[in-house]
Amino acid sequence: RKAYKIFTVSNFSKERIVAWSGVNPNKIVTVYNGVSSLFNADVKPLNLGYKYLLCVGNRKTHKNEKCVISAFAKADIDPAIKLVFTGNPCNDLEKLIIQHGLSERVKFFGFVSEKDLPSLYKGSLGLVFPSLYEGFGLPVVESMACGIPVLTSLTSSLPEVAGDAAILVDPLSEDAITKGISRLINDSELRKHLIQKGLLRAKRFNWQNVVSEIEMVLTEACDGNK
Repeated sequence: RKAYKIFTVSNFSKERIVAWSGVNPNKIVTVYNGVSSLFNADVKPLNLGYKYLLCVGNRKTHKNEKCVISAFAKADIDPAIKLVFTGNPCNDLEKLIIQHGLSERVKFFGFVSEKDLPSLYKGSLGLVFPSLYEGFGLPVVESMACGIPVLTSLTSSLPEVAGDAAILVDPLSEDAITKGISRLINDSELRKHLIQKGLLRAKRFNWQNVVSEIEMVLTEACDGNK
C-alpha cells in the first residue's frame, strides 16, 4: 500500500491484487509480458516422426493435465496423432494414460530449453492449454508467435491474453475440451483463421512495448518526486 505503483502482467492479476490487498486500483499498472524473438513464424519445425498436439507446462494440478489426457482420449481425430507434454511424467498421469490405453499416443519430452522450445511449438499441430488458473499464460502467446493454433481456457487471464485468436473452452468441462481438440484438428478453415489471428495478436506482446510502458511509469514517478 506504500508503493507508488505496482506492476503486474494482466488485468486479471490486477483484480486479484486489489481483492487480496485492498490497494487502490489506480496504483496498479498492467504491463503485459513480452515474448522472445526466438518465437517466430520462420523457426524450423521439429520433426518427431509423427504428428502431435503439444501441452506445455509442468505437473502442477492447476495445469489441468488429467483433463487434457481424458479429453484427448475421446477426441474425434486421427489416432496416429500423439499428445506431447514438456517435462517428465508423474505417477498419476502415467496411471491415467494406461487406463485410457494411450501408452503409445502420449509422450513426455522432458526438459526443453528456451532455445529448443520454438521448434517444438512449430512442429506441432497446435497447443492444448486449458489451464485452470494463469496470471498471464506465456505458452499461448509463444505458440501464436510461432504460427500454430491454440486451444485455451475461458477463465483467469487466458481470454484476456488470447483474445479472439484461440479456441476458448471451459477448463472444467472435459467434453468442451474434447470438442475443442476435434475442431482444432479437423476444421481446416478455423485452423487457418486462428493462425492468422494469432500471428497478429502475438505482435502486441514484444519487449520493446514492455520497456516503453515501464519507462513511462518510472519517469512519471521520478518527475513526481522532484
